[in-house]
Amino acid sequence: MKYEGVLTKMRTELTSTVEYYLIFESDFINVNQLLNKRISFNFLRFQCLHCGLQKKIFAQGYCYTCFSTLPQAGEWIRSPERSTAHLDIEDRDLEFEKEAQLQPHIVYLANSSDVKVGVTRKTQIPTRWIDQGAHEAIEIVEVPNRYLAGITEVALKSHVSDKTNWRKMLTNEVKDLNLEEEREKLKQYIPAEAMEYYLENNKETEIHFPVLQFPKKVKTLNLFKQPFYEGVLKGIKGQYLIFEDGTAFNVRSHEGYVVELGVL
Repeated sequence: MKYEGVLTKMRTELTSTVEYYLIFESDFINVNQLLNKRISFNFLRFQCLHCGLQKKIFAQGYCYTCFSTLPQAGEWIRSPERSTAHLDIEDRDLEFEKEAQLQPHIVYLANSSDVKVGVTRKTQIPTRWIDQGAHEAIEIVEVPNRYLAGITEVALKSHVSDKTNWRKMLTNEVKDLNLEEEREKLKQYIPAEAMEYYLENNKETEIHFPVLQFPKKVKTLNLFKQPFYEGVLKGIKGQYLIFEDGTAFNVRSHEGYVVELGVL
């Protein structure tokens, strides 16, 4: 059986074990059902997720032109502390930026490899945690805009990492921690402007991923360098497909790639 479409990050659903879905224009695939099956990826061409043109993808599924001009690719996405919509100052499109930035945001702790601090819109909980491959996570503050979340993250990342070690995450070199205790240790470093939004009583969320076999060593698949790959799917964690031979395929980093997916 073969499917064809442009890759976007896998949709997820938090159940007892995370359910994953690949959404193509005319196909809908439950990726969990592909576990223990031999599947193949054949890279056909690029397709920008915004303009739809067959142009090389630069970042986030966009060609360079779209990435350089779209408000949803502005620097405040990667650096929330640079958000300015609360000051009525435009970056690329003030109306878009107000809608995106002036809504509840969560600063959280997630444990994927080691504990890290991160920021996301409230509506993206727990999706953001799943995408990062976190087996446990907890909210620290819930603030009314992205700027407050950003300055809180900046203050806290002097005391805890803001990065995920994806190799450790994929090989399951992880340990369970009491995130409520970790949150309490960081409370003293929360900026005064955000302290009133501190969440005292939230409990940590546990997440279980559909992985039958973790690799001992990981090798990454880059479809631009290796346009065809075939292997037996053994797990899904974060936005990675994990194969029997230790190959890990990051679906999100291949957004905008048109592929033929074969299920053998």
